[in-house]
Amino acid sequence: LEFPDRSSDVGVGVGVGVGKGESLQVELQKRTLAVAQKQLQLGVVDLVIVFPEGFSAKLAEFRARILNRDTADASTPWTLPSPMIYHNSASEKSQISHSRISRVLERWNEEIGAKNLRDSKMPLLAAKPFSLELSDVAEAGRRDAAIWSKVLPFVLLIWALTGAFYPAIDLCAGEKERGTLETLLSSPAERSEIVWGKLLTVMLFSVATSTLNLASMAATGSFVVAQLSNLNMMPAGGSLGLPPLDAIIWLAMALFPVSALFSALCLALAAMARSTKEGQYYLMPLVMTTMPLMILPMAPGVELTLGNSLIPITGVVLLLRTMLEGSYLLGLKYMVPVMAVTLFCCLFAIRWAVDQFNRESVLFRESERFELALWLRHLVRDRRPTPSVGAAIFGFVVIMIISFFISVSLAQPTNVVQLSQLVFISQVVVIALPALLMTLLLTNRPFDTLLLSRRPVWITLPAAVALAVSLHPLGIYASSLIQKLYPIAPEAAEQLGQFSALLDSAPLWLPLCLIALLPAVCEELAFRGFILSGLRHIGDKWRAIAISSVFFGVTHGILQQSVSASLLGLVLGYIAIQTGSLYPCILFHATYNSLALLFSKIELSADRFAGNPMLPWILRRSEEMGHAQYAYTPILLVASGLVAVYLLGWLHRLPYQKSSEEELEEAIRRQNWALGRDELVAAND
Repeated sequence: LEFPDRSSDVGVGVGVGVGKGESLQVELQKRTLAVAQKQLQLGVVDLVIVFPEGFSAKLAEFRARILNRDTADASTPWTLPSPMIYHNSASEKSQISHSRISRVLERWNEEIGAKNLRDSKMPLLAAKPFSLELSDVAEAGRRDAAIWSKVLPFVLLIWALTGAFYPAIDLCAGEKERGTLETLLSSPAERSEIVWGKLLTVMLFSVATSTLNLASMAATGSFVVAQLSNLNMMPAGGSLGLPPLDAIIWLAMALFPVSALFSALCLALAAMARSTKEGQYYLMPLVMTTMPLMILPMAPGVELTLGNSLIPITGVVLLLRTMLEGSYLLGLKYMVPVMAVTLFCCLFAIRWAVDQFNRESVLFRESERFELALWLRHLVRDRRPTPSVGAAIFGFVVIMIISFFISVSLAQPTNVVQLSQLVFISQVVVIALPALLMTLLLTNRPFDTLLLSRRPVWITLPAAVALAVSLHPLGIYASSLIQKLYPIAPEAAEQLGQFSALLDSAPLWLPLCLIALLPAVCEELAFRGFILSGLRHIGDKWRAIAISSVFFGVTHGILQQSVSASLLGLVLGYIAIQTGSLYPCILFHATYNSLALLFSKIELSADRFAGNPMLPWILRRSEEMGHAQYAYTPILLVASGLVAVYLLGWLHRLPYQKSSEEELEEAIRRQNWALGRDELVAAND
């Protein structure tokens, strides 16, 4: 349809001209849009097509110029007015009309172009001189295996998890409701034997669920494919065949350790549940925790490497995918680290389940209703000298929430002033301030909570500094290994480069304050002060240190920094517990960060000290360290490691103040050991 140019008609049309005609054209475009919107919104029409005035004449003129080979005005680009299509994306009928009409107009456009070429005595290949032909050289079996390798590992793990969860709930929380758990616990069987019996039962259900579902999927898929083949409805690329026979072997080999891991996790969570209804609430957190590890291998470009093989569950999925694709040499290369990590996770989960069954406070908790407001009111009203475990975890969650909103709202710094503001906000507002406020609100002894009440033994202060100096070369070496296992993304590397450039442009005292002193105070108050003090009520100092170090690493954002910070957090937590004071931790943290900052500056100017005879004993040039130009020598690494081991051993010999829960757990362990010794002696007699 072509609408004439009538300015008096609200109808429509687009005028073509210059000068005052341009304003008329814009006005008519607005009127056309208004009329089209009204007609579409009322549902009178499904689609409105507007051809500008003179469209056919312009098209004919363009065709005539092509046929006449008019090159007099070849330098001026020739444009044709474009038709306008108005549609309503909120209406399904309008979307269908838009799809159909668009295809018609595209074919019409192609036919006009082809006719112009034919009339101009030009071949049709002049517009599209070549086309691409694809040839898949993969064998049919390997092609099917590549498709199945992306589906079967994920499906296997999901069914292994869901198959283990509900039997575990019934064997723990269900027995609590039926009153049979007390009878079982009063039997001569040890708690570990009870856990192993329940674990094997849950594993049986997990393996059976996965096997039966895989068999059902194979049978259903075969039936559907056969029916589609009989109806000639299969796509041109061919049908998807059944998985190769070797897939059954690899899936069966991976099923048992994965089922053991999920069964132990579900059993430990089920022991915490007061009822089956509460136990079912734990399924979603467990799935949300493990699902990213299952989905990560499906991301583009994620392959089986040494770094990825060390990630729990992800390594299993990648190994299965590699074996199903037929890359046996690559799979065998990384099978040992995948099996080692999976076995370690299984043993850790089983140990956790046994520990849950050894705690009657966990098995026989009162079945009260949990309310967040009531819990917070209880924390504030019934304050204790140090925070509880729940308060410590809640403090970490608050820090992460504030960190998320701050990171979204703040822009990337472009100068030193903005960088200083960003670091100050991220340390003081995000980390230190929430920890201090929760310490004042939730405890009645703030200085005890923050480990500031006790004056440390003076020798621990220089010992902390010496330990930081001795661990610095090992930390640099560990960071380089982490970056080899998990290379930094280009975007993150670019941001870190900009960050480093801003620090290099500032005077030395400012980076030392921002990178060394400020994080040493703020992060230690939060993680070794408030959070670690609360986690010590778990009853195991090593578990408290490990959890607080993981929390400390997660707050660093970048994966490579998180791993390094978690390892450093283990040492800081150990110093805090053994010395009973936060001051050695602050000194250690500040010294370690200062050395890392100074190392980056010395590294840039190391060539100026090339003639120094001491340099070969300290630094060596390394081209394989990524962006680093220099690294510490092996001799220095060994020497610093020996010094660090000696200092850690000296800290281990220091007497430390245990929490009441730690004393209770230690007494229980001594009693169990004495009973076991007496039983062994009686058996020998």
